Amino acid sequence: LTGARVIAAASTDDKLAFCREHGATDVINYVTEDLKERIKALTGGNGVDVVYDPVGGSLAESALRGTAWQGRYLVVGFASGEIPKIPLNLVLLKGCQIMGVFWGSFAMREPAKNRAHAEQLFAWIADGKLKPAVDAVLPFSSAAEALQRLERREVKGKLVLTPDRLRT
Repeated sequence: LTGARVIAAASTDDKLAFCREHGATDVINYVTEDLKERIKALTGGNGVDVVYDPVGGSLAESALRGTAWQGRYLVVGFASGEIPKIPLNLVLLKGCQIMGVFWGSFAMREPAKNRAHAEQLFAWIADGKLKPAVDAVLPFSSAAEALQRLERREVKGKLVLTPDRLRT
């Protein structure tokens, strides 16, 4: 959408195919490949300018090590359930930044910017430039099933829960 080269990392070939279908230029299976080494190989040894990490966990340090000089590591969440411990000497050696990205705080503290960002996203969706990846739409009564699917790591994209129909 903005011309960035996207390198996606996932645990299965099925998920990597999904990433390619949605615009990833290159993919890394972090179960069968060393994440940092593959990042370095794909970038000619330079590393990536930005790491977007919604997972955290044991691969966070490898991803940080794969960051370029003066790169950015965006902490978006901890889907793995594990908050990583990062050796801060890497930040010093790479001259990089670690930045927390928490939408809730951003929306509260910078409502005008949040509104502008939302308007841009909706414009991209309306123009067909951005197509949200929805894995499934389920009734709210299936919330337990949705959570189980997330826990089993079966979901590619988003799960949407909708209100159950009102019964009369």
